[in-house]
Amino acid sequence: MRRTASGLIVLMAALFLWSGRYLDVHPAWGYLHAFAEAAMVGGLADWFAVTALFRRPLGLPIPHTAIIPENKDRIADTMAGFLRDNFLTPAVVGRRMGSMNLAQAVGSYLADPRATQDSRIRAGAGELAVEVLESLDPERLGTQVRTGLKTQLAKLEVAPLLGGMLEAMIADGRHRPLIDKIIRWAGLVLEDNETLVRDMVHKRANAVLRFTGLDERLANSVLDGLYKLLAEVLVDPDHPLRSKIEEGLQDLAHGLREDPEMRERIERMKQELLENPAIGDWWQGVWERLRANLIESIRSSNGSTGHDYIGETLGELGAALRDDERLQRQVNRFARRTAVGVATRYGDQIVRLVSETVKRWDAHTITDRVESAVGRDLQFIRINGTLVGGLVGMTIHTLDIYVI
Repeated sequence: MRRTASGLIVLMAALFLWSGRYLDVHPAWGYLHAFAEAAMVGGLADWFAVTALFRRPLGLPIPHTAIIPENKDRIADTMAGFLRDNFLTPAVVGRRMGSMNLAQAVGSYLADPRATQDSRIRAGAGELAVEVLESLDPERLGTQVRTGLKTQLAKLEVAPLLGGMLEAMIADGRHRPLIDKIIRWAGLVLEDNETLVRDMVHKRANAVLRFTGLDERLANSVLDGLYKLLAEVLVDPDHPLRSKIEEGLQDLAHGLREDPEMRERIERMKQELLENPAIGDWWQGVWERLRANLIESIRSSNGSTGHDYIGETLGELGAALRDDERLQRQVNRFARRTAVGVATRYGDQIVRLVSETVKRWDAHTITDRVESAVGRDLQFIRINGTLVGGLVGMTIHTLDIYVI
């Protein structure tokens, strides 16, 4: 663009010299001559103005030239002040974030299959997840999570919750498989402890029964009766013992919800369980296995399986953000509060970073960076100045002939 603008000035100079030879041939050459003359003046004036921004024209020490390198510190302070006053104030950040539906935009992008199928996005998300998981201090994080869970569970009264869950199970009939499992478990326990039952019968039998050997028959009868009872309860859904068990479960659910004494006992049990060091050790092991399994899952099969899973997860997250207005409001509110908090706490530091960074640049660096950013547009200014100057010169030539 610089060569184009300079070439246009050279072309106007050549046109000026060429047209000057034919001014007496025809009046039209006068218009062309005036256009070329004024275009040269306009182009040279804009060349001087543009060049003076970045360096001294032709290396001459002309006042008020090389404006950017000579005033870089003042420019740095001005840029920082502009950034602070127009972008990093809490009011501006809050207003801009309030007018944006950031969650929906992110959700629409992630929900697009082309985005989640992009291997770079999946690989980047997978590597980020692995790095975060590996950088976490296992013991410290496990302790923090354990403490957080303990604090939240300590605040939660579990007895009414358990009672409500039990009542819901009974109302939906989901307790029946549980009763079946209890009956089967009772049968297995009885089978494993037949010897204990026989010993109990032998000890409680009198001498006559032991002498005649009837105690053994009595023990067999007791065991057979218990097995038969369990089998009948298991196969008969209307067995009276089942009804008794259901009544017991209903009473338990009601007690968990309404009985202060039972609720107090449950709370004491909960506190004793939370204070037990074994529970903390158990959670630590669970967290370590979970963390290791997540890392292995992401990196398994050369990363393809983990990345596919991450892609699916990102797609589901995107669909939720795109379609759920309530979730959008929550995410947008969080993003707005975070951005306002960053602007409030770190705005001055960000502004100071910008100012100090620009001040540390040498004159050559700041000139090159600014010129590379806006130089193309400045060369268009030179081209426009050349053409507009030529038109103004031709207009003045016309007025000179017909008006003045």
